[in-house]
Amino acid sequence: MSVAFDFEAALFEWSGNAAWHFVAVPEPISDEIAARTEGFTTGFGSVRVRVRIGSTEWATSVFPDSKTGCYLLPVKKAVRQAEGLTAGSTARVHLELAEVRT
Repeated sequence: MSVAFDFEAALFEWSGNAAWHFVAVPEPISDEIAARTEGFTTGFGSVRVRVRIGSTEWATSVFPDSKTGCYLLPVKKAVRQAEGLTAGSTARVHLELAEVRT
């Protein structure tokens, strides 16, 4: 059984030393991800996902953010370049959970 979500969110740059860019998964979707992946999380509470932004697809993980209560989706440089995204751009995201509780 596949569990997937579609949403739009702004890309932002992490305020740390590295130039990591993320999209925050909206809270209602983050809540459903947490419920459906209980027992399937990996290091740091991350959840394995498949993602598509534009025509670019890849496998990665989303990570829980204790400050916002949402999951954060890292968007690597190759994806940002291929899709013409910069910090502040709105990304249309298709996110599919790799492992779920049925």
